[in-house]
Amino acid sequence: MSRLLWLGLALLLAVLVPGLLGGGELWPRLQAFDPLLLATLLGMIALCWIINAARLRLLLGQHGSQLGRLRALGVVMATEFAICTTPGGSGGPVTLMALLARERIAASRSGAVFAMDQLNDLLFFFCAMLAIAGYALFHSLGRSQESLLLGSTALLCLSLSACVLMLRYRRRVMRCNGRLLRRLGMSSQRQRRWARKLLRFIGALMATLRLPKGLLVLVFALTCVHWGLRYSVLYLVLQGLGVELAWIPSFLVQMLSLSAGQFSLMPGGAGAAELTSATLLSPLVGSSTAAAAILIWRAITYYFYLLAGGPVFVYLLARPLLQRWRRQAH
Repeated sequence: MSRLLWLGLALLLAVLVPGLLGGGELWPRLQAFDPLLLATLLGMIALCWIINAARLRLLLGQHGSQLGRLRALGVVMATEFAICTTPGGSGGPVTLMALLARERIAASRSGAVFAMDQLNDLLFFFCAMLAIAGYALFHSLGRSQESLLLGSTALLCLSLSACVLMLRYRRRVMRCNGRLLRRLGMSSQRQRRWARKLLRFIGALMATLRLPKGLLVLVFALTCVHWGLRYSVLYLVLQGLGVELAWIPSFLVQMLSLSAGQFSLMPGGAGAAELTSATLLSPLVGSSTAAAAILIWRAITYYFYLLAGGPVFVYLLARPLLQRWRRQAH
């Protein structure tokens, strides 16, 4: 119950920020938005789900055949629903592991696939930042856009460096983890159990990294297509509102806003993402346009995930649990 109240508060904040920013001009701007363009944008998100389902099956390697295309699509939608409804997206890996466990895929394997998926995302954003930095050398960017670029690049470099260091020095990380658990008073038996789980996860991750290079390149190409579509939504929304803003600043606004949302630990970054995007976007396009753009953008990339993913989550995860409880009650 408290989790639902927390999500409700987050959604209220998410609507309140653009509502206050746009004022009386917000509703007319929303009414004037082309319904055909809105349907196209929703179709782009559906295509993103299909692409992510293909990525999941490819990363599972030989286990991918155990997961049909439709089932993989359902797993992706349910996982992304869990990401959108839990602080910092913490429910995503848990949901993925629970759903794949029903396909007899070990938790270490599904956890490694989730980690590999996140590494692909980080690599895409790192490459995108390098490309944008190269573009900035030959084209003049505004001071605010340069600040966005520097902030995004620094954040990505830190994240990617942390991942590489953890993989490179994984044995030291395990020893430090063991010492930390001892200081916390964990028993030797539980320490060994956690160490075995961590070793299985690392083994599964290294096995995923050793997949054929052609397959890994294909996964990364699908990652690029997915994020290219996802991060074109705000750009196309602004076009639909009659504003000419380049793709690069719209990309940076989305990236920093969603990063701020993750660090806020609000479900789906609700409230924090809207506030950050309003701060960054208003100087570029004006307050009323920014408010309308943020509301439509978040409706497509957040509320739609909740509306479409919620029933799938209930069907795949909650329904079997309810059936089990009913059987136990009888």
